[in-house]
Amino acid sequence: MANSYRSIITGTGSYIPPKKVTNNDFLNRTFLNADGSPFDKSNKETIQKFEEITGIKERRFAADDVLASDMAAQAGAKALNNAGLDHEELDYIIVGHNFGDVRADIPVTDMVPSLASRVKQILEIENPNCVAYDLPFGCPGWTQGIIQSNYYLQSGDASSCLVIGTETLSRICDPNDRDSMIYADGAGATVLESQKSDEEIGILSHAARTDAKEEAYFLRMEPPFDPEADDNTLYMHMDGRKLYQYALTNVPDLVKKSLEKANLDFDDVHKVLIHQANAKMDQAILQRLGKLYGKEDVPDDVMPMTISWLGNTSVATVPTLLDLILRGQMDDHQIRSGDVIVLSSVGAGMNINSVVYKTP
Repeated sequence: MANSYRSIITGTGSYIPPKKVTNNDFLNRTFLNADGSPFDKSNKETIQKFEEITGIKERRFAADDVLASDMAAQAGAKALNNAGLDHEELDYIIVGHNFGDVRADIPVTDMVPSLASRVKQILEIENPNCVAYDLPFGCPGWTQGIIQSNYYLQSGDASSCLVIGTETLSRICDPNDRDSMIYADGAGATVLESQKSDEEIGILSHAARTDAKEEAYFLRMEPPFDPEADDNTLYMHMDGRKLYQYALTNVPDLVKKSLEKANLDFDDVHKVLIHQANAKMDQAILQRLGKLYGKEDVPDDVMPMTISWLGNTSVATVPTLLDLILRGQMDDHQIRSGDVIVLSSVGAGMNINSVVYKTP
């Protein structure tokens, strides 16, 4: 359709905490099973197996005086500056997260006011018509914010949106749960602007789904594994095997659905930027996606990975990955004009989404 509104990414930014936490930093942890019983393997063996499965060697933790909203604001400011957009011209600020601001000394969720309002204040945006709100949607929260922004921009309701994913997962994980080694902190942000064009560029399509029967509690908040812990805090726990099978079964089909909506084939895709919680799982998802198109082997360079050094940063994963590639900070990975990329995530809910984007 001629002169249609197109949703174009004009700026990206990210905040990667400087504090590195290696796998060796967990050697003195006391890992327990869900029933409180000790592991029958040494920490060295447990950590080695963990690294083999997840691909995670290190991760980043936020400094004790840094909150999720602080990281979000820094990532957002970088994205706005990258876009060259006057902060006061911004129409929407959407912040995807799951736990709000969690202080290092008091690990309690704080979501009032919303993180988006906090970000707007930190960025000193006075325009009351800049609407700021949060989007708790599990790990796919940032991607869902991109989908919502697309509706605003294509309808003519807005000309620009800032979508941020931020999280301090290190503060809500059970220290006695070996899965705590997966989680990390960070923030990623993206500016989208509306542009008129008769070319098929920008966001071409999207797909999403929620499975909330037994799947709703594959990720959940529960008391600590340690039965003797004098602690009323709830921590995030998960059914790792069920999550793995759920993602492997459903993510490839949903990505294929989003490509079909855009009338594209898998051969048209340059990069797949997917949420990263387990390297083997993501590689299996990519191979299964390829098989849906009759491909027996998909090159690994189609799917850039940051999990080995950034861990699982939840909603920050995909926007941070996109920012690093566009800034030339991912070796052997580039995104150029005319490239088709897939942005996809899966997480608590259980929610999955996929966005197909073509660079101008």
